Amino acid sequence: MQKTTKDNIFNKKVGFVSLGCDKNRVDLENIVFLVSNAGFKTTQNLAEANIIIINTCSFIESARVESIETILNAANLKTNNCEKIIVTGCLNQMNYSDLETSLPEVDCFVKVANNNEIVKTIFNLYDVPIPETNTNTCNFARVLSTPKHYAYLKISEGCNNFCSYCTIPFIRGRFSSTPLETLISEAKHLAEIGVKELILVGQDVTKYGFDLYNEYKLTTLIQELSKIEQIKWIRLLYCYPELVNDSLINEIKTNPKVVKYIDLPLQHINSNILKQMNRKTDKSRVLEVVNNLKTNIPSIAIRSTFILGFPGETKENFTEVLEFLTEQKLTNVGFFAYSREEGTRAYNFPNQINTNTKKARVKKAYLTQQKIAETNNLSLVNTVLDVIIDEEDNEMFVGRSYLSAPDVDPVVYIYKTNQNTNKIKVGEIKKIKITQVAGYDLEGELYESTK
Repeated sequence: MQKTTKDNIFNKKVGFVSLGCDKNRVDLENIVFLVSNAGFKTTQNLAEANIIIINTCSFIESARVESIETILNAANLKTNNCEKIIVTGCLNQMNYSDLETSLPEVDCFVKVANNNEIVKTIFNLYDVPIPETNTNTCNFARVLSTPKHYAYLKISEGCNNFCSYCTIPFIRGRFSSTPLETLISEAKHLAEIGVKELILVGQDVTKYGFDLYNEYKLTTLIQELSKIEQIKWIRLLYCYPELVNDSLINEIKTNPKVVKYIDLPLQHINSNILKQMNRKTDKSRVLEVVNNLKTNIPSIAIRSTFILGFPGETKENFTEVLEFLTEQKLTNVGFFAYSREEGTRAYNFPNQINTNTKKARVKKAYLTQQKIAETNNLSLVNTVLDVIIDEEDNEMFVGRSYLSAPDVDPVVYIYKTNQNTNKIKVGEIKKIKITQVAGYDLEGELYESTK
């Protein structure tokens, strides 16, 4: 094999894999920018990559298994073109020394805090001195992995909540907000490259700014982002209910750029279970927040997640969740079986629920929510919604209304057999008349007013 030198190192092709959440996605987008900006070639085909960078997830056991399987699959490519495997992301943040022993196939494990040194890492692996011109460590420039018209804006890192089931504070550290001016600069950069929809993410976006400014600054951030002309939609994910106050609700209600959508990770509705989870809320507060949102913003789309089978969850506690779903008719809900994670307080809780019971409860909850979603969808037939067009193939366009975040919520199909679809382009926001329900999703056609 030809010796790698400073003259030929940039002939190396770098491939990337990102696992886990949209916050992880943002981290990898920054890594891709740093690598490509330094002068390396990038490829989406791992089989032709000389260097594979894997951004891992380790939130729960199944995520850790997926991360390790992905690393081992990449290692199999070392018999072909692959020369180096670099692993970053959440898997690295716990039991770091054990990983180096158990996964000798990996050439370098990079801590998340050191992602900005990824180019230096590559040079070091090939024992080549890094040129001074390749030391750029821009904090926010990214190569988008999403369609160019939407992007995630990660406004904070880490978490201080220490929910009894959650490993995030141990993996990602304490809550840390990104300074307001940095986020505005990043958003302006994203707008300049074509982004129209900003999706605000963080482990708990409602806490934004308190660590820096001694007051919550989410509404201030939203207002500043709204001043960027090219940004048309701002979407809020991961708003913890205890901090969804009147100010935030009013901002969602009155700001035309904020889509009428909110992600409330409730996790449960029984007050005792919430207390055991170390959530900072109870059933009465959850009901108050949901009622305030619906009263002030009747068209609001509320997405949530629930953990079922938490230690000590009785049949009655589970029934309480089903009753809440039936009464409140949330727009979109995800359900997860409790994962017993070593190192968390809940790991040693008594009355652990067996796997089959947890799976059965998740299945029943999904069936309950499916009926609610069908009813919600039927109510949309013959209505006209603004839809952002995400993709196109030979048969159809696929888009999302304000009701839906990417990847997790229903989409709207606009078939090309309908008239006037030649007026639709990916990245545009179009008025679409909903014509029918297509399972979990919707179908529609371009709406053109006769007025």
